[in-house]
Amino acid sequence: MKIKIISEKNLWQKFFDDNCSRSFLHSWEWGEFQQLLGYPIIRLGLYNNKNQLEAICLAIKIKSRRGNFLFVPHGPIISQKSKVKSQKLILKLIRNYLLDIAKKENYWFIRMAPVLEDKKEYQKIFTDLGFKTAPIYMHAETTWELPLINKTDDELLSAMRKTTRYLIKKAARDGVSIEKTEDSKALKVFYNLYLQTAKREKFTPFSFDFIKKEFEAFSKSKNVMIIFGKIKNNLKTGGTDGRDPTSAQRFFQPDAGREHLWEGNPGQDLFLAAALIFFTKSAAFYHQGASLHTKIPVTYLLQWEVIKEAKNRGCQLYNFWGIYDEKRPQRTPKSWQGLTLFKTGFSGEIKRFLPTQDYVISKKYYLTYLWE
Repeated sequence: MKIKIISEKNLWQKFFDDNCSRSFLHSWEWGEFQQLLGYPIIRLGLYNNKNQLEAICLAIKIKSRRGNFLFVPHGPIISQKSKVKSQKLILKLIRNYLLDIAKKENYWFIRMAPVLEDKKEYQKIFTDLGFKTAPIYMHAETTWELPLINKTDDELLSAMRKTTRYLIKKAARDGVSIEKTEDSKALKVFYNLYLQTAKREKFTPFSFDFIKKEFEAFSKSKNVMIIFGKIKNNLKTGGTDGRDPTSAQRFFQPDAGREHLWEGNPGQDLFLAAALIFFTKSAAFYHQGASLHTKIPVTYLLQWEVIKEAKNRGCQLYNFWGIYDEKRPQRTPKSWQGLTLFKTGFSGEIKRFLPTQDYVISKKYYLTYLWE
């Protein structure tokens, strides 16, 4: 077997599309996004003796305050035809290739976030190759997936939690409508909602520049969409929640000092929730979400429309992304419990990846370990 640099998008993307539906973090677009952020990347292809591609590996070169390391996000991606014994050899060859780079360019460790299932035989491969479980996760290690293949809308709805079905219908009765867009101009509205969510849920938001560059990287291939849930501002009838118009306006607009999502004119749209969705050939991913605090169950109808959009695109599954995992509480935030209850209400199944793995090269690694 031999390893080569891959510079052809079509070659990379075809292998990715044929062998990965669990994550978008090894797509060509994710590598482009990392470069927009200023990180150098390497795209590797591992070929067998018949010159057939057996695996791809995206490695991101990270030099930061917490340390210097090579990071492989939800990868490498190995051919689905490969057996466990072959996978070990493939991972060993990729590790050795990255190890040479790391030593030459002063990286302290190699970090892999595998997209392999959390099984003993896969953990043994990494242990045998000298890896250890990382102190933190870099990307979701436990996700919630909804299979879509050969499912009708009625079948999908009937499999949902009763409360979830009710709230989808209630949102429609409350006058919620859905807007889908691939226009980057909508990012400003999305980000205003996102900031409100971050403040309410007490998490550190990504910068607007970060979200914008994510969108740019995936928009070139039309693999990103922003989906909004909105209602009309019926101020003449006492607002959207039965209060007086002034109260309704205060309730739905962002905090003072930030740009309003609406100006309070009757008939104007009030954007209450949004989802940033990424697509691959076989899956859709709920990557970022945002909403204002309201009694209207807009997020339920919004997610149902995302599911139908994924189904219409021919996706085999919809990935709700990270959830709280009771079996691995140290690897997922307990604050995700409410969000997890929401996501699991749409039916689906839990998927557990191997924990993120570190291969230590320098003693400086332990500075990163203490930092994290």
